[in-house]
Amino acid sequence: MTTSSSLPLFFCLLSFFTLSFAIRPNHFNLTSVATHWSSAVATWYGSPDGAGSDGGSCGYGNSVSQAPFSSMVTGIGPSLYNAGKECGACYEVKCTRHPSCSRKPARVVITDFCPGGPCASDHAHFDLSGTAFGAMAKPGQEKHLRDAGVLQIRFARVKCDYSHTNLVFHVDQGSNPNYFAVVIEFEEGDGDLAGVSLKEQNSGKWLKMVQSWGAVWKVDPGRELHPPFSLRLISQYSEQVLVAKNVIPSGWTPGATYRSLVNYN
Repeated sequence: MTTSSSLPLFFCLLSFFTLSFAIRPNHFNLTSVATHWSSAVATWYGSPDGAGSDGGSCGYGNSVSQAPFSSMVTGIGPSLYNAGKECGACYEVKCTRHPSCSRKPARVVITDFCPGGPCASDHAHFDLSGTAFGAMAKPGQEKHLRDAGVLQIRFARVKCDYSHTNLVFHVDQGSNPNYFAVVIEFEEGDGDLAGVSLKEQNSGKWLKMVQSWGAVWKVDPGRELHPPFSLRLISQYSEQVLVAKNVIPSGWTPGATYRSLVNYN
């Protein structure tokens, strides 16, 4: 990456623009208007048409290249990553200064951390996947824009919209009868979580889970846990509470993925 400066970050919740299918996957389409933008620097990594690291420090794994993420993802510097608490947050990014810039916003999801170099500054830095970086270009000029390497961009925090995709829970490989950890994906609205709790079968008590790393939440009660498990989620900014009842079944296995019947509106 090339070092470049950017203006101070003003972090805010925003509404969002209509996105064109020709520029980005249709599951990110949403009609609204964003009115406030802040400045940042953008670079890209991985393959030109790829999903960056094809995984990332948030723990989403191979799902970053699949729908509904569809490679429209970004690593982020410390000023926005916030020790992984912003994993899953959605942003719109656009460039206006390069001749190949479309000036239209592309929606991306935080799935990775960008350490060191210009990313380590106090300024906002988006290290986009090659796909997401190219999505800011005029049609047919994606390569010309990627050849620039580094861009001054504008960005806005927006709500996530996965076109009614339900929440997905991926059980961490290290889970066992006495320890349970899970990656939670595709939260509509805020996109990131302030808290997660687990309730066992026939129990009236919610066990508070803690953020292990990235988007991984864990609970370690020092005894055997009794499935099926219900999970209660609290969104980061709106503080909405959502319960996925019995989403982790009896006989669950480490590494398995379970789809809920619910999501935030």
